Amino acid sequence: MEQRRSIHHNIWQIAWPAILSNISTPLLGLVDTALLGHLDSTRYLAAVAIGASILSFLYWGFGFLRMGTTGLVARATGAKDRERELAVVLQSGILGVMLAALVLISQGLWLPVGLRLMNPAAELSMLTQAYVSIRVYSAPAVLVTYAITGWFIGRQNTRWPMLILISTNVLNIVLDVVFIAVLDGKSEGAAYATLIAEYAGCALALALAVTKLDWTPLPTVRKQLGKVSSYASLLRSNQYLFVRTVSLLLAFAFFTAMSTRQGETTLAANTVMLNLLMLAAFALDGFAFAAEGLAGNAAGARDLDRFYAAVRACWVWTLITAVALSLALLAAGPWLYPLFTDHTAVLAGIHRHQGWLILLPLVAAPSYLLDGVFIGTDRSRYMMKGMVISVCLIYLPAWYLSRGLENDGLWLAFTLFNGSRGATLAWYFLRLKQSEGWLD
Repeated sequence: MEQRRSIHHNIWQIAWPAILSNISTPLLGLVDTALLGHLDSTRYLAAVAIGASILSFLYWGFGFLRMGTTGLVARATGAKDRERELAVVLQSGILGVMLAALVLISQGLWLPVGLRLMNPAAELSMLTQAYVSIRVYSAPAVLVTYAITGWFIGRQNTRWPMLILISTNVLNIVLDVVFIAVLDGKSEGAAYATLIAEYAGCALALALAVTKLDWTPLPTVRKQLGKVSSYASLLRSNQYLFVRTVSLLLAFAFFTAMSTRQGETTLAANTVMLNLLMLAAFALDGFAFAAEGLAGNAAGARDLDRFYAAVRACWVWTLITAVALSLALLAAGPWLYPLFTDHTAVLAGIHRHQGWLILLPLVAAPSYLLDGVFIGTDRSRYMMKGMVISVCLIYLPAWYLSRGLENDGLWLAFTLFNGSRGATLAWYFLRLKQSEGWLD
């Protein structure tokens, strides 16, 4: 009984700071939506939605820097390997700077491709290009912060990442008000606000890393940093996470692109709903972070009983939270939606499709938890397989077959995609359990 209480205590010690910091990100998106959604035209909100989707594809595509670092650090911590722990975070930071430089150098190639795929109207395309061209210069700050955040979470410490993310997003919200509401900067003002805030957040992350890292093994680790072979495990883990994350982002980008084809009103309504869904998703991710740290640490220590106990306890809290979120969205909808837009047609679209929004936290909950388990134990290959199956064999065929349902068909395909993510990971989880593969 005492051990069970201890597990639940440890879960909440990790989860509550992660939940607070995670929900600050979609809250930022909701503030953007509220400020832009009350301007004289929906095109500014639509431009930010398209531009943010393109940048998310890039930045979240490199999210393996956070996830890969977390899994390797969690296992190194469980094995009490301080040298490996320091090497992983420094290698991730170096890799982040190199990738950011590549993003900046190649923006003349990927931005036109992104706009072509999204296929916005000419005026929207110009606004979107201006937004992206400003925000892209935050790439070094974003990717270095990913590496530092991954190190903290791998050590089961989510309080400092909470401070970093909440500080960044609070500053972003303040700057949003200044640049959009006061200076009338519209969509470009939103881009400048985010750019400044992300560099401020990176500066805070670096200051914390300098003071919190154990630098004792640095002389040995320094010799490894220039050797390509020393990056092998990080790159191996990250190649699977990269494919997995790109597949996930393709799913979201496809959703935005198909919303765009249905007109600005549908795109604006779906943007509000997606931001609310992301609020729920990031709340559920708090328990995924707990699973990353606790399950990864137990696997690194080769303690299978503690591993399964952590997974079971995290699942209980994930399910309770998913039910609470769906009920909250059901109850709060009538007064919540008008906070983000006063356009009658957009509000009508949200009310027409809100059932999908209420259902999705329950459908998607297993995938969030199991993502945490597989990340923490460095089993990213299974995450990649499950994601590719869900996108290629479930999401796209479901959308194609339900095109006649228009926006309802798009939301149906998106819901089935999220359910498939959880189902495929659950199947791989049981396979590893039966073969005792969690300790391989």
